Amino acid sequence: MHNKFRSVGILGTGSYLPEKVLTNHDLEKIVDTSDEWIVKRTGIKERRIADENTATSDLATKAALKALENAGVSAKEIDLIIVGTVTPDMVFPSTACIVQKNIGAEGAAAFDLEAGCSGFLYSLTVAQQFIATGMYEKVLVIGAETLSKIIDWTDRGTCILFGDGAGAVVLGPTEDGMGILSASMGADGEGGKFLKVPAGGSRMPASIKTVEERLHSIRMDGSEVFKFAVRAMNKASLGALELSGYGIEDIDYLVPHQANTRIINSAAKKLKLDNEKVHINLDKVGNMSAASIPVALDEAVRLGKIKKGDLVVMVGFGAGLTWGASVIKWNK
Repeated sequence: MHNKFRSVGILGTGSYLPEKVLTNHDLEKIVDTSDEWIVKRTGIKERRIADENTATSDLATKAALKALENAGVSAKEIDLIIVGTVTPDMVFPSTACIVQKNIGAEGAAAFDLEAGCSGFLYSLTVAQQFIATGMYEKVLVIGAETLSKIIDWTDRGTCILFGDGAGAVVLGPTEDGMGILSASMGADGEGGKFLKVPAGGSRMPASIKTVEERLHSIRMDGSEVFKFAVRAMNKASLGALELSGYGIEDIDYLVPHQANTRIINSAAKKLKLDNEKVHINLDKVGNMSAASIPVALDEAVRLGKIKKGDLVVMVGFGAGLTWGASVIKWNK
């Protein structure tokens, strides 16, 4: 163990999206909605959908392999795997254990973390601690979801929003003053009722009744979640910035949770950021919950929008209700 906490940075990024594209025009044939209505209220035009034979671990594995390749790290060097997800392959074993087997990360510790759409940022902050203290050298963090598997396709308030995908990062020690500088996390359990999947757990085990009543699908109070999201995104971003020692004027790039363009625009305005400093891809992928931020991050990095030395803020909110943010001095 090290007496001094080590700086921790992202060594590589990767992402994977299913091939099938579901457009708003496709949804018009399924439920009472329209392309114009969806775009105006959410900004979403299309999303990716996994086929019936593809599970969350399949997407996570492909994103993980890309991140490992980008980092120049072998699977055998990974000490721990954390998967942020609300759509695991099954109750147990964890999706992280399945990914560990798939990539050949023999002996690596592995567990899932559930924090809704905040899952990746929660996982990132947890993973950072293991490396900062010297317990582990390299950790693989994945945000992966197949939300299409838990959508009620008759509910136009939710089926238009969500998509499938996975994003991953490899964490490791980095030079002082670089990498993850600070993080902010929080939760408000009082708001848990506004975004949930009611059945399938110990409170309401699966039964013929729960299936018939579609209680294994996402239920959301959109207006309440929207109000919470605007407050939470701002609170988390400003809180993490304050802890980092940097100010709003120092931000080079914002990677927000991709839920709604109005929420993202509100956060950007609060942080006084122009559009070119904010990465938005929800028009093509929709809301991918825990996969949202790592997929957007990987895309921004590959497009050259994030460069070494840039101050990057990642922020999100999710079921719980939860929120999280991370401030990174980009080290790669």
